[in-house]
Amino acid sequence: MNWWIWLIVGLALLGAELLTPGGFFVLFFGLAALAVGGLASLGLGGPLWVQGLLFSVLSIGSIALFRHRLVGWLGAHPGRPVDSLVGEVGTIQESLPPSGVGKVELRGTAWSARNVGSRPLRPGERCRVAGVEGLTLMVRAESDTEETP
Repeated sequence: MNWWIWLIVGLALLGAELLTPGGFFVLFFGLAALAVGGLASLGLGGPLWVQGLLFSVLSIGSIALFRHRLVGWLGAHPGRPVDSLVGEVGTIQESLPPSGVGKVELRGTAWSARNVGSRPLRPGERCRVAGVEGLTLMVRAESDTEETP
């Protein structure tokens, strides 16, 4: 395969990485294609089957060796909370009986919230976030000192 085809494929893969949400997989395939294109341009690529094998080894090897470090360095761990809301103080927007679900304003945004405290919460009352389950905040009255269930 011509060296410039490898370079075009590598650049296309790097462009595709920009369009994908933070997987950092396509990046390594693009870099491997660029490396094979660079070697082929110097006459070191060999026949097509060697180029294909080199592309595969470089892609898989770089994913295995460098992806985990890159994800850790960028702090892009899937499933890890970006920002912890536990301990933050919000304002009740609608009445929340114990174990009831309603709305709480926190950082200028309305959130779904479940009252994990033992007493009802009234609109305008301040509450503290005791936990987060998905997009629902577990809240209790700000003055409560109970342990989180």
